[in-house]
Amino acid sequence: MKKIIALCLVALFSLGIANAQEPKNEKKTVTTEFVTDIDCAGCAKKVNNTIPYEKGVKEVKVDVDTKTVTVTYDPAKTNDEALVKALAKIKIKATPKK
Repeated sequence: MKKIIALCLVALFSLGIANAQEPKNEKKTVTTEFVTDIDCAGCAKKVNNTIPYEKGVKEVKVDVDTKTVTVTYDPAKTNDEALVKALAKIKIKATPKK
C-alpha cells in the first residue's frame, strides 16, 4: 500500500514539473501610433480617461506636442479601426501612422 501511495505521489509531482516547464503562450500585442487633432491637455485627459478602458487596450501614451496617441493593444480583441471609432466618440479625429 505504501508503494502505491508513493508511486501516485511521484506521478503527481512529475506532472506538476512537466506543466511548469511548458512555455507560456505570450499574448501578442500591437503598438500603433495615431496622428490626431489634439491640441491641449484637456484633449489628452479625455484620451487617457477613455481609451485605456476600450477592450484589449494595454497601454496609452499621449503626446500633445506632436499630436500623437500611441496605443498598445491585443489584436485578438481590437484593431486600428475600432480605436479610431473610439477616439471619434470623444470628438478626436485620428488616423493610424504607417
